[in-house]
Amino acid sequence: MRRTTVTTLLSAAVLALTTALVGPAGQAAHAAGTYQHGPDPTEDSIEAPRGPFSVAEERVSSLVRGFGGGTIYYPTATDEGPFAGIAISPGYTASQSSIAWLGPRLASQGFVVFTIDTNSRYDQPGSRADQLNAALGYLTDDSDVTDRVDPERLGVAGHSMGGGGSLEATVENPDIDAAVPFAPWHTRKDFSALSTPTFIIGGESDSVAPVRRHSEPFYESIPDSTDKAYMELERANHFFPNSPDTTTAKYTLSWFKLFLDDDERYAQFLCPAPDDRAISEYRDTCPY
Repeated sequence: MRRTTVTTLLSAAVLALTTALVGPAGQAAHAAGTYQHGPDPTEDSIEAPRGPFSVAEERVSSLVRGFGGGTIYYPTATDEGPFAGIAISPGYTASQSSIAWLGPRLASQGFVVFTIDTNSRYDQPGSRADQLNAALGYLTDDSDVTDRVDPERLGVAGHSMGGGGSLEATVENPDIDAAVPFAPWHTRKDFSALSTPTFIIGGESDSVAPVRRHSEPFYESIPDSTDKAYMELERANHFFPNSPDTTTAKYTLSWFKLFLDDDERYAQFLCPAPDDRAISEYRDTCPY
């Protein structure tokens, strides 16, 4: 009985001291090295079209330097944050509208998401890499939501040549903490210098960037010492990222939550490998 009383009093004292030092529970989690936002995730919550946060958007002019403008989607909550920032590039000949659905979907889960237009719709992956990095710089330094973005937690994603650009951007920029290329296309096949957690999503029936010539070689070239995963969507063609897709969204969300927010609550959706009928193949370097 004595031991129980002492332990209870000690626990209460520690809790009170922790609260006094770091504030509410959400801030205490930050102090421990994690940036949890939102309730405990479930299969239903990661598949939902919208998360727990209301979202606003800011248009960015095409006259900005380094890329072609775009749209920033961000949580309106003022009692949480800052949030990790993510820049997303469209593919060859496409505009930001082709990947716009990802903006509010990810932002509503607790990210600041920047879907960009490129300087030219014909820009190659190397140029798109530079523009993704320029967009991250704008997001953290010049946008109207800089106070909502944590410059220490940045991610990139992209479709097709934008996906290839996200791989190259990650090699070039050590400040990027996670990448998710969708149906990536690139003439470069060696990404052995990549050390950032990377989740590649390919389409089984992609005839524009066939997985055996693009996604799979990219994945295999990344060192096994790097946290990585490869997911192939059954019967998906090259354009699967251009419309809302639950499978793409739920695992993209889980990857960014785990590696941008250090939120280990989402590891359960990635390790062990998902058992999902929409996935024709899955490879990983679990545990993360």
